[in-house]
Amino acid sequence: MSKNMDRSQAIKFLLENPVGYGHLLGFDLLTDIHNGWLIRMIQGTQDDTLQAHRGSYKTTCVSIALAELMILQPGKRIAFIRKTDDDVKEIIKQVKNILISPVTAVLSGAIWEDDIFLIEDNSVALTTNLMGDIKGTSQLTGFGTKSSVTGKHYDIIFTDDIVNKEDRASRAERERTKAFYQEAYNLRNRENGCRIFNSGTPWHPDDAFSLMPPPTKYDCYQTGLMTAEQVEDARLHMTKSLFSANYLLKHIADEDVMFTEPVKNADPALVEQGICHVDAAYGGDDYTAFTIMRRHDGKYYIFGKMWQKSVSDVMDDICRFRAAFNAGKISLETNGDKGFLAKDFKRRGERVNPYHEDMNKYIKISTYLKAIWTDVEFVAGTDEEYISQICDYNEKAEHDDAPDSCASLARLLWRKGESTYKPLLYG
Repeated sequence: MSKNMDRSQAIKFLLENPVGYGHLLGFDLLTDIHNGWLIRMIQGTQDDTLQAHRGSYKTTCVSIALAELMILQPGKRIAFIRKTDDDVKEIIKQVKNILISPVTAVLSGAIWEDDIFLIEDNSVALTTNLMGDIKGTSQLTGFGTKSSVTGKHYDIIFTDDIVNKEDRASRAERERTKAFYQEAYNLRNRENGCRIFNSGTPWHPDDAFSLMPPPTKYDCYQTGLMTAEQVEDARLHMTKSLFSANYLLKHIADEDVMFTEPVKNADPALVEQGICHVDAAYGGDDYTAFTIMRRHDGKYYIFGKMWQKSVSDVMDDICRFRAAFNAGKISLETNGDKGFLAKDFKRRGERVNPYHEDMNKYIKISTYLKAIWTDVEFVAGTDEEYISQICDYNEKAEHDDAPDSCASLARLLWRKGESTYKPLLYG
């Protein structure tokens, strides 16, 4: 890119070589395939859907496209929608950084003969001085899927990753996301031929992608962005159906899945006076999982919580939940810390059941938890991520804190003779 380029050259560069713009901004991993995606995002005139595997830099392309549209079509009002408000803020910040970059200053100066600067700059909205009408709606506005959008209208709408793992685990979440996507059609400024561009990765056959225009798909083999070793590692660390959805962009039957979607939102009172278990994390990417389980009338009622934090950071929460359900002793293994966590809970006045774990984790989960699964019901208030980690479990799963905690209580109830199940025990 020459600093002396004229207006037509600058426009041509942004329209025909948006990936080159990305490289100048520091997004060095973008390839020719991304150039095609960016051209569709920037120049498209019809509703469109792009599906690509996880880690394929879809969202990076969206942030570049949003910045380019704000430069090339500053009179357009753009809505950007992601799953949560925090997701939105992350990308709005990235678009801001692109707009205030020296590279953008050169290109905008060549096109408009004026310096570009932000006259509105907050976590969910951006407006540049290039926009002729600075009253009313912002040039770019971000929304999470739980936001209120009533009465707003836009010329271009982007949805990015509004479907995620919550939609895989929860039918209620899938329906909520679909209802929001349908509401997004009311945001269209129909006088100006508003278009919607959707991007993301599928999670479930009945998620919101089922309402979108048929997608163009780019799986992990088409993009060339993953090595064979990386693909194999992803395949080994998730169920076949989840790998197929997230990396091959296909939905297959869950015949090989150990844990199918369970009954949820049972009455929390049904787990009161149950027994407890903590699967503790001590740092890194591990999760601390807390489970309360009670068997009643042939059903196993479960309350589960999970935090991606060290157990020391969530002990107050664990004690609070135990007390709220008037639950019994807290079981926890001593293998990792020689019993120090049990002593910490005792100092807080909790009754504990420390034990040394000598059973293979996969065998424990695939016998005890699998044996009771058809009679499991999760009570309202259980974390969706806790349930998802169980439903997506296999022997190579990267995280297994929730199924391990849950299986430990299933085993304890079985050993106490409170179950009529006879799991097949190995070795």
